[in-house]
Amino acid sequence: MALQVELVSPERILYSGEAEMVVCRTVSGGEVAFLTGHAPFVGALDIGVVRIKTGDGTEEAAVHGGFVEVRDDRVTVLSDVAELASQIDVERARRAKEAAERKEKDIDDAEAEGALRRAHVRLAVGGNR
Repeated sequence: MALQVELVSPERILYSGEAEMVVCRTVSGGEVAFLTGHAPFVGALDIGVVRIKTGDGTEEAAVHGGFVEVRDDRVTVLSDVAELASQIDVERARRAKEAAERKEKDIDDAEAEGALRRAHVRLAVGGNR
């Protein structure tokens, strides 16, 4: 039996289908992997990569926070900002990373740190194409 997975942002459903495993990073729990039969779970997502492993390969998405819910072999990932690897503009992500690094050097700012983390995740996912 496979997991039924949905990765959803406010704009659209980025992924809907079956998977063998879903891996994501939660705020307080680190990386968590979900397989069929997993106990019910709700967690807050950190800025990170969501990996959806299917029989045909792995779909990766950069998520910038959100929530994951697992129940009855269904995994739902809700994120305000999420991008599949194929949708990431790598050059734009590099420019955002450079700008965030410059800003972080000027001031120690949580916003600059968050921008830098988001850029790193986008490059990690988008650079794997």
